[in-house]
Amino acid sequence: MRVRTFGKSSGPDGVTVEARADINSYPKVPFVDLHAVFESRIDTAVFSRWFYGKVKEDDRWDFSRYSFDYPRGKLKMEIGRFDTVISSRETLSVSGPMQDGLSLFFFARDQLMSRKQVNVAAIVKEQKVNTVINFIGERTSVEIDAVDFPVDVLRFEGNAQFTGIFGLTGDFEGWFSNDDARVPILAKMKVILGSITIELMQWKRTGWAPPPGQG
Repeated sequence: MRVRTFGKSSGPDGVTVEARADINSYPKVPFVDLHAVFESRIDTAVFSRWFYGKVKEDDRWDFSRYSFDYPRGKLKMEIGRFDTVISSRETLSVSGPMQDGLSLFFFARDQLMSRKQVNVAAIVKEQKVNTVINFIGERTSVEIDAVDFPVDVLRFEGNAQFTGIFGLTGDFEGWFSNDDARVPILAKMKVILGSITIELMQWKRTGWAPPPGQG
């Protein structure tokens, strides 16, 4: 999984940050062939303004596009295939700021040090869903292959009350760096085949390195 941001831009709804996640399974893992792209325009108050996601199944890409119209309390959705062929259009009512599958990641990063438990409303697979996240602020150290020392992190935990990409659902844990950057270091999640562990492999943030923790 590769996550990138592309800076701020101004539009009719105000200032947003554009983000993209590319997800590809490892060729060496048997029976798993996963490819997905998520793009999001995230308000500076950290909620979704627009989302585009596509997932490859067999030799076909299926996509969803969400456009949030908060002043009118509506979410317009387009669902289709091959990037351009729209098979259906739907509209949902929304009563306040929502997250999408990618902006939820940035919301967790933003709230890491809040020491609060929150119930986060989101749109996943064209449905309104909830995610409970407990930002407990537990400081600890974790080890990853990318560096030869323990990393200083803050732990949080939660429960995804939906089934997302690759069967992601249920309880999860996350560890972000204990510094101003709050870079994701490690995550453990439940998926359709059991559970997975995700860890930071490389980064391109200028001047940043994982903060050393205690061994």
